[in-house]
Amino acid sequence: MLATDNLSLASRASGAFLGLLGLALLFEADAILPIAIPAFPPSAAWLGQLIAGAWLALAAMNWHARNTILGGIYDRPGVYANVMLYVVSALGVFKAALAPSASPILWLIVGPAAVFALRYGVLLFRGLLDAFPREKS
Repeated sequence: MLATDNLSLASRASGAFLGLLGLALLFEADAILPIAIPAFPPSAAWLGQLIAGAWLALAAMNWHARNTILGGIYDRPGVYANVMLYVVSALGVFKAALAPSASPILWLIVGPAAVFALRYGVLLFRGLLDAFPREKS
């Protein structure tokens, strides 16, 4: 498998993950947020829809970047945007998930966010060629 195949898989998986979460929050924020966050006021569902808009925008960017080279100097702004989103999401939701009254649903966000944070972090700081083992000829 070539390095670009792995990148395509990461971009597709990230786009699908953010797209599914974004669509769910866009249309059902008033139902999802009170389940994920106890005592969440239903009148603040617009906050979930704002987050959904950002997730859908990044999902579209990742989906359209699925056939491009990522890492090092290639699409650095896109990789950096993914690193920031996933690192902040993983840390923030991890902290919230540790609370005694937290919903177990939060762990379904922490896991993939941490994996994507590591994946895009490697691309950002090590570049394309160092991110994958070289094939022996």
